[in-house]
Amino acid sequence: MKITDITPENEKLYFCCLEDWSEDVKEAGDHKQKWYESMKDKGVRVKFAMDEQDVIGGMIQYIPIEHSIFKGENLYAVLCIWVHGHKKGRGNFQKRGMGTALLKAAEEDVKQLGSWGLVTWGLIMPVFMRASWFKRKGYQVVDKNGMMRLLWKPFDERAIPPKFIKPIKKPEKGDKKVNVTLFKNGWCPAMNMVYERAKRASANFQEKVNLQEFDTFDRKIVQEWGIQDGFYIDGKEIRTGPPPSYEKIRRKIARRVQMKRFSIWQFYK
Repeated sequence: MKITDITPENEKLYFCCLEDWSEDVKEAGDHKQKWYESMKDKGVRVKFAMDEQDVIGGMIQYIPIEHSIFKGENLYAVLCIWVHGHKKGRGNFQKRGMGTALLKAAEEDVKQLGSWGLVTWGLIMPVFMRASWFKRKGYQVVDKNGMMRLLWKPFDERAIPPKFIKPIKKPEKGDKKVNVTLFKNGWCPAMNMVYERAKRASANFQEKVNLQEFDTFDRKIVQEWGIQDGFYIDGKEIRTGPPPSYEKIRRKIARRVQMKRFSIWQFYK
């Protein structure tokens, strides 16, 4: 196994999270590429794990915490670690130690950069980015937000435990129209996919839907809302993991439009 940095030759694999075979990922557009180009001078770091045949099977991306959804000082934050586990495309690389090697490489990297610690998030459910996995790697839980846990490994006694930036306010219901509200940061193809599908679905309803879009690459918007990525229909948050299909999103919007139409009819009856 070999750990290597991102290069112009392999960055396209990074933009699609190693899923260049996936038709779904193509729906995510070029938002991640644009995010990466904007983050190059803000400290984004990307590393790949390669097998003995130099085939890339895993990746990690991490950024200075000031550009994340966490609060902290002089720390780096892991956005995600992803080891390809599908039979399609490049194949299954899980259970080979790639995730562990990537995390260790990131730790050594941020130490050399002078960071006081590495921060990550994890889920208490046994799925992607498991909190229990990070605990086994020496990370400690320092904050909670629903099913998410914020974990860290400090490298310096000056390090202060980070915290989640939690939602400050929520989008409101529409009056005569249904409000569809989208928050997009750009770093995650899964969320970019939801964003594009929700935009397409909203276009079907034209004057019955008020589409609100927020680009949370702008740090001021994150500070105002406490939201980095999110999808809301009339103020209700829609679950985005795993990404709902276009048809499912369209049905949810249609159902709300119908309910809104009925309530208005009842009001004027």
